[in-house]
Amino acid sequence: MKHEIIHLKEKYPFLGENGCDPTVEMYLPYNMTEMHRQDKKRPCMIVCPGGGYSMCSQRESEPIALHFLPQGFNVFVITYSVAPHRFPTQLREVAALIELIYENADNWNCNTEKLAIIGFSAGGHLAAHYTTAYNCKEVRQVFPESKPVNASLLCYPVITADPAYSHKGSFVNLSGREEPTPEDINYFSCDRLVSEGTPPAFLWHTAEDNCVPVMNSILYASALGRYKIPFELHIYPYGWHGLSTADYLTNNETNEKTDHAAAWLTAAEKWLRLMGFKAEI
Repeated sequence: MKHEIIHLKEKYPFLGENGCDPTVEMYLPYNMTEMHRQDKKRPCMIVCPGGGYSMCSQRESEPIALHFLPQGFNVFVITYSVAPHRFPTQLREVAALIELIYENADNWNCNTEKLAIIGFSAGGHLAAHYTTAYNCKEVRQVFPESKPVNASLLCYPVITADPAYSHKGSFVNLSGREEPTPEDINYFSCDRLVSEGTPPAFLWHTAEDNCVPVMNSILYASALGRYKIPFELHIYPYGWHGLSTADYLTNNETNEKTDHAAAWLTAAEKWLRLMGFKAEI
């Protein structure tokens, strides 16, 4: 495995303004000579950890990368800027990572037509927000030809800024305002940004999540359904917020209820293959 930490501001200096230092932890399968895969392209997975836009969770970073790496993915874990850095900082950092992937596609054996993004909690909001607003004016100001992703995987995601179902802390950190304005609700609610061009999505949540209401996933899935965009939604009956891989590696406690939710990993693998995310052999 090739493992490297990249400071995005070294390639894109404007990202270092205001003290930001977004990093990318890159995991690439090692091209073993006896496997004869030196020139084979691989799908890519961008990982956006959660943390309420106040931190980036380690539990939703490396464990996710190490799961998808042996599935044939090049994996890129982004440690994006958090509060007090506000929107659109985070979207621009994801856009920068995607530009970097495109620029190094040949060296890293990246199939840029199979680029997926996975996000957890607030990282799920970042993933969904980029998926639905990658070409917004705030991104195009710095990346005029910003690139889309081809699929999203949203894990107990923050989706809506509507106070009825929102995770308030995420939007306070993202916007810097204690209460969302009507403009915030429209601009940060990813279900309201879905369009005909939004790519397919895989979503999962637990019904008893008492941090980010399950309605967040339901709202996004419903929006996809209105546009007849393929999606897969799993709602598990039990499990707390922030399960990540729902196993011993990422939780202080596990039981038969969390074991049931851990099925999302296998379901996600199958869904990705169904969507054509396969490494060349």
